[in-house]
Amino acid sequence: MTEHTRLYLIRHGQVEGFGNKRYNGQADVALTTFGREQSQALGARLAEAPLAAVYTSDLSRCVFAAECLAAPHGLQAVRVPEVRELHIGAWEGRTWQELQELYPEQWQARLNDLVHYRVPGGESLAEMAQRVRPALQRIIERHRGEEVALVGHGGVNRVILLDAIGAPLTQMFAVEQDYGCLNIIDYFADGNAVVKRLNG
Repeated sequence: MTEHTRLYLIRHGQVEGFGNKRYNGQADVALTTFGREQSQALGARLAEAPLAAVYTSDLSRCVFAAECLAAPHGLQAVRVPEVRELHIGAWEGRTWQELQELYPEQWQARLNDLVHYRVPGGESLAEMAQRVRPALQRIIERHRGEEVALVGHGGVNRVILLDAIGAPLTQMFAVEQDYGCLNIIDYFADGNAVVKRLNG
């Protein structure tokens, strides 16, 4: 009954342009110097954890952290495209302020239906969740009784955390995910999950 898979769920480090709130989406933005330092610190922090595998989004801001985590364990980070950030379409790379000025009606429409609204050329939060969930489930099933790390994005991590506590996607912004944060989730064979650490 106590056998579980422990997931160290990490958000990538600080990225270029962090000073202005923006939707980076699936754009391959670079880490800042501090963002790389955050990733290296996480690698050192989990160097003694008995990691069986390290998984990551295939975007470079996550891959860097995953490689920092994998190296002390002699592992190769496994890239999982399904855990890329929300594809934000035409809004990619634009700041929140720009979007409110350029697309006020669409901005409000998304606020009104955060889960199902799809930005032109992008995907909805519900669609993102539908691709993330099976990928996560495969990782958990592959590593029953083991400890693994997954480096993801703010949006992706929130979906995983909300699912773990049984909260709806409408609560997306009730969970914070700072750059370089560490979450710990234990997944049990009966389907239950316990969040041991949040946004650490």
